Amino acid sequence: MDLFDVNLKSYKEKNAPLPHRMAPRSLDEIIGQEPIIGKGKLLRRLIETDKVSSVILYGPPGTGKTAIARVIASSTRGHFEWLNATVAKVEDIRRVSLESKERIKHYGTKTILFLDEIHRFNKLQQDALLPDVEEGNLILIGATTENPLFYVNSALVSRSNIFELKPLTADQLKEVIKFALTDPERGLGQFKIKMEPDALDHLARLSDGDARRALTALELGVLSTSPGEDGRIYFTLAVAEASIQKKAVVYDKKGDQHYDTISAFIKSMRGGDINTVLYYLAKMIYAGEDPRFIARRIVICAAEDVGNADPLALVIANSAMQAAEFVGMPEARIPLAQAAIYVAKAPKSREAIDGIDNALKEIEKSATIPVPDHLKNRSNPW
Repeated sequence: MDLFDVNLKSYKEKNAPLPHRMAPRSLDEIIGQEPIIGKGKLLRRLIETDKVSSVILYGPPGTGKTAIARVIASSTRGHFEWLNATVAKVEDIRRVSLESKERIKHYGTKTILFLDEIHRFNKLQQDALLPDVEEGNLILIGATTENPLFYVNSALVSRSNIFELKPLTADQLKEVIKFALTDPERGLGQFKIKMEPDALDHLARLSDGDARRALTALELGVLSTSPGEDGRIYFTLAVAEASIQKKAVVYDKKGDQHYDTISAFIKSMRGGDINTVLYYLAKMIYAGEDPRFIARRIVICAAEDVGNADPLALVIANSAMQAAEFVGMPEARIPLAQAAIYVAKAPKSREAIDGIDNALKEIEKSATIPVPDHLKNRSNPW
């Protein structure tokens, strides 16, 4: 490495984006994913003993796939190669393959190939990996945001352990943000930052389980905010909204706003006010409410308030619930809106709920009436 290479490396380390600088250096620095890298879990044991076999890391962006690969790279006694499937070609795979065979032949050293975005490789490119993976010339670590069962060669899948990474929770993202705020070496610890609690909540909630997005928004907010007279950078809710490009709405999934909003939504469907129904539906979707929760309330309203005045309302509401579960957000907003509008416009009848509630009260308060003889099961001789 010459002087220019040293300068280039130093420049990249100092000016790299915050998510890159804060990349975990050890398994203990990785926040989340305890089911696969927690104490005693299989992948952790493989990494700690340097016995990693071919694996595919599958999960949404910003959940730690590359972070785990970096930890493996820093801890293995073998040679580590990085390729990105968006730019790599079959020639690159062949080069890595030939070099790996030479290392085994001359030094007895294994080669681990990290292939990011492996789902972007076509069948020919994936097939080129198969012989070396099968013979043990290469240990493959593939990373993908798509389900490998659909997008990765079945032969490669059968020769690999698949580990699914989950989106980080809001609390885990808060840990990531706080760590970056206090780390003076790689993070933003050299700045005097006052992070307001509601700003922290907003970043964590709107990052949608993606640590990379949370750190990018954090750095953008800090670098674009001028210090106050006391030299401190005040990271307010307004700064958080601007840095993540989404305003905060007053909505607490576990507090009054949650219950008040869903109550207003149901009463608007009951009253047939279409515009108000859509407003409260949009508010819940924007705030990140679970679409399954919204769908359940539409189903209940269809049965409770529409009932047999229009039995199709329950069919449509139930179909919308299944569709929302199947397609996920943001597309789920469409069947939810369709069902909410239908229920709101439908005629109303409380015959079903009033009838069953009255019958339950009768059972509870009165003596149990025996089944008349003409209604009994005829196969019973008694």
